[in-house]
Amino acid sequence: MSAIEFNQMWKEKLLNRFLAYVKIYSTSDAESETTPSTPRQWDIANYIAEELKTIGLENVFIDDNGYIMGYVPSNLDNDDRPTIGFISHYDTSPDFSGENVKPQVWENYDGSDLLLNSTTGFTLSASKFESLKKYIGQTLITTDGNTLLGADDKAGCAEIVTAAEYLIAHPEIKHGRIAVGFTPDEEIGRGAHKFDVAKFGAEWAYTMDGSEVGELEYENFNAAGAVVKIHGLSVHPGYAYGKMVNAALLAAEFIQLLPANETPATTKGFDGFYHLMDITADISEAKLQYIIRDHDEEKFEARKKFMEEKVAEFNQKYGEGTAEVEIKEQYRNMKQQFEGKMHIIDLAAKAMKEAGIEPLIKAIRGGTDGAQLSYMGLPCPNIFAGGMNFHGPYEYVALESMEKATEVIINIVKA
Repeated sequence: MSAIEFNQMWKEKLLNRFLAYVKIYSTSDAESETTPSTPRQWDIANYIAEELKTIGLENVFIDDNGYIMGYVPSNLDNDDRPTIGFISHYDTSPDFSGENVKPQVWENYDGSDLLLNSTTGFTLSASKFESLKKYIGQTLITTDGNTLLGADDKAGCAEIVTAAEYLIAHPEIKHGRIAVGFTPDEEIGRGAHKFDVAKFGAEWAYTMDGSEVGELEYENFNAAGAVVKIHGLSVHPGYAYGKMVNAALLAAEFIQLLPANETPATTKGFDGFYHLMDITADISEAKLQYIIRDHDEEKFEARKKFMEEKVAEFNQKYGEGTAEVEIKEQYRNMKQQFEGKMHIIDLAAKAMKEAGIEPLIKAIRGGTDGAQLSYMGLPCPNIFAGGMNFHGPYEYVALESMEKATEVIINIVKA
């Protein structure tokens, strides 16, 4: 299989598409009950759908929940190949501001620190982020230090759309029918909740939602979200003796009940954790938002039970109804869904090697839409999209990494 060579025109298409995507404000909101969770996500959804129509995909549509699907038609005379798919999400994380993103392009990166914002002095430091050294000589896209970038997962969106456009423009590349899909709300664990697997019509798919070049993942965390509410009693502080129950202080106490060495900052590999995402508190009421993660199913169930037990203990100490917890499962480890289907992984690994990439097969310390989709009947491992330092102002991606991801998509299709 010959290698795909992007000329300057295709590189510029990919870059400009990505830059256009990240400038569209599309942060999701875990507090919302709608799908998409924020009205602003419709802006990028409509933008991508119009692009797909313009470049020649067939049966492009957006459903009432913001899910986009489209198809690159087969160009085979007798097509007996399975339809395969590629999926990414267009929302960005609520962990950091995604509004008014101003991407910066740094050509021929020299390995030094990058001053992203001369006003604030915000710097992307090569000494702090050693991974930058891998990208010397390449073109980096960064933030201006005030927002996240949105390479998670607008890099994946740009790669899929560009690969589809490339395939349509190169009919000499023979392939079966290719389905592409784009989802809202992945960052809040709901990206695949309303995805119509039957309508998508693929035998299997790949999410383009990984990080470093070469990542190929079919194992991930089991995941749940937990909201702990603590109820207090507010009275005038001058007359509070024996009466006031300060929910903010109780919240601080509850936080200490969970293991300090089982947080994202103190775990790695297959270690699970409890992650305190947000606190809102006053005297009357406090709300603690956690996520619970573990690769092992039994340990995952034990973690959920442990949090419930701590709430029960809290109520024994301070009175029934002082605290309550609601735990909602988000997704499961997709590893077991690939038993007897490892050809899906092998195909992606082969496509990477043909692009000159050594596959990095590992477990995800996180999740993707593919985890949920795999349990919905669509086996869906995860492939790198190229971005680094997701969910914050230090996020960056190399254009060359996005080119490689696009090449991998095309190689999979060719195979």
